[in-house]
Amino acid sequence: MKVASSKEYVLEQNKTYEEELKKDEFKALVKKLHISEKEAKKNAIKISDCLEELANCKNCKSLYSCKNKVKGHVYFPDNNTSFLTFSYTPCKYQKKEFEKIKETNESILDKARIKDIKPTKNRLEVIKWIKEYYDKYDPITTNKGLYLHGNFGTGKTFLLAALLNELKNKYQVNTEIVYVPELLRRLKENLSLVGDKLYYLENVDILLLDDLGAEKVTDWGRDEILGTILQTRMNKGMPTFFTSNLNISELERHLSLTKENEDLVKAKRLIERIKYLTDDIELLGNNYRE
Repeated sequence: MKVASSKEYVLEQNKTYEEELKKDEFKALVKKLHISEKEAKKNAIKISDCLEELANCKNCKSLYSCKNKVKGHVYFPDNNTSFLTFSYTPCKYQKKEFEKIKETNESILDKARIKDIKPTKNRLEVIKWIKEYYDKYDPITTNKGLYLHGNFGTGKTFLLAALLNELKNKYQVNTEIVYVPELLRRLKENLSLVGDKLYYLENVDILLLDDLGAEKVTDWGRDEILGTILQTRMNKGMPTFFTSNLNISELERHLSLTKENEDLVKAKRLIERIKYLTDDIELLGNNYRE
């Protein structure tokens, strides 16, 4: 695959800009962002991608008919004081989905057990992994968890909660399930909680970080909170689990985009910690929430 030179890329941006400038939607968004012609040319391809996703959203009837690259999200620009940045912003359907998850998880997850798992065809790989993990688990030597990702409503959190509950009952280990967007929101609202909460999450025997990738990415949340938790648990060899609607590549892209900048290096650093801490399994299938 040929890699475009900087000059070729600039030419492509300029060509895209000239083509998109003929469209009212492009001109309207550029005007709304209050950016210069130079900045618009520089980001012409990204703005074009954004408009394509916004068009998908306009006629979208539900979360499950989403046509965008990251389901339930739209690639959208934000004008900072010095430059334009882009991030994946949850749509109205995705936000409603987050609220449903929050309301139902607590009551259901506490009761989850391995015997309650429905052995559907699409779950066979993860069920096998869970059973082997349970049979071989050792409170002293087991140091790995699972990164379980896939589409909405397939029971990712329930499956891992069932495993954690069984391990808690059998070995009296401490387990914790944390909904990542809520964790970051609460800590941001009350910074006095950060020290104690980080210490607890760094040291709890088994940790499940639920719905990673659904949070609004900030440098602070990614590097100071998630990065610190994962680095400590990696150093101590403590089992850490994750659920996400994003695969590893999509998550890396998501974590690289904040309101302030785009930082692929820091995102990759977090991804490497996740890879070190977990096995990776994709779970696709029917949405059981429906």
